Amino acid sequence: MQASEPGVQAAIGYAVGPRGLGLAYARLAGSDVSKVFRLSFRAASRPVSERAGGYAALTAVARALRDRGFDRLRIVVNDPDLVDEIAKRREPPDSLALSYVGLRCVLNSLSTVSVVAGATDDLTQRARAEVALNLAV
Repeated sequence: MQASEPGVQAAIGYAVGPRGLGLAYARLAGSDVSKVFRLSFRAASRPVSERAGGYAALTAVARALRDRGFDRLRIVVNDPDLVDEIAKRREPPDSLALSYVGLRCVLNSLSTVSVVAGATDDLTQRARAEVALNLAV
């Protein structure tokens, strides 16, 4: 998909392990695309939290999709608080400040982006199972 084509929706499920290594699944849906991507990531903040994993997962997926030529995204995640933080540009906790800035930089590099809350339970369960089995690295 090129920049001039309609955008794509990316439903993202993710999980992060205690050492900060995580896995994200992104289900893409759009006029010319329907596929699932699997991406590994590392959460930078310590201690590792689900929110830190969320920032790292969204950053990794948005960057990978941008690098593949997708620049109009509607991102769906199963964390309304994370969505609210991003959409309203609320200041995150100090431990997540750098992760927030990194994510905003990637999102700002896209021509159109929205982040919304939605069900991604199947993708999240898949990621959690792999992380639990230590297959994410």
